[in-house]
Amino acid sequence: VLLLAATSAWCLSRAFAAFVCGPASPRRVAGRSTVLGALPAPAAYAATAMPETDVAQLLVDTHDARGVFDFCGGMMFQLVLSEKLRSHLLQVAGGAGEQPVVFDAAVNRMAKMPGYRQTPDADNVMAFHGREVRQVPTASGGMGFALQLSLAGGDDPEGWTPQELAGYDGWGHDSSRTWRRGDRLESEGYAA
Repeated sequence: VLLLAATSAWCLSRAFAAFVCGPASPRRVAGRSTVLGALPAPAAYAATAMPETDVAQLLVDTHDARGVFDFCGGMMFQLVLSEKLRSHLLQVAGGAGEQPVVFDAAVNRMAKMPGYRQTPDADNVMAFHGREVRQVPTASGGMGFALQLSLAGGDDPEGWTPQELAGYDGWGHDSSRTWRRGDRLESEGYAA
């Protein structure tokens, strides 16, 4: 159910690094985001050095467990992967493709990513197409918020619409973002 959504590009820094690194890791990120919910034991991921961590599988596991992230000090967002992105990440986890990159705490804004450009492009490795979805009654976390990630550069019916791509302004202030209701997204070509 998409009732109210804003287009957002996402890098895996604030959202995942604290969980992927685990509490015992020397590369733990001092960020504001934490992962909550019925997820695999962090020790299973922390025991592996960051470069060898199967981030693709972690994303799928988090989606399947209806995992929740605490963004911005108390805003609980459930991670939701589109079917196309979930399938892609399972292939990557199986060795076909490049693992998603998790940035350390120094990359606390997308503009600090190596090679960052002000563009709506995403590569499903360093950046993802996503939506902050609000008013989702079934979302884990009790706040009705979901972070939906979709497959960029492919034929994903749940992916960004041409209008979202044309109007993306992730480098601008949050107050200038366009919020779309579900009926508007559907009229632009979004299919659940």
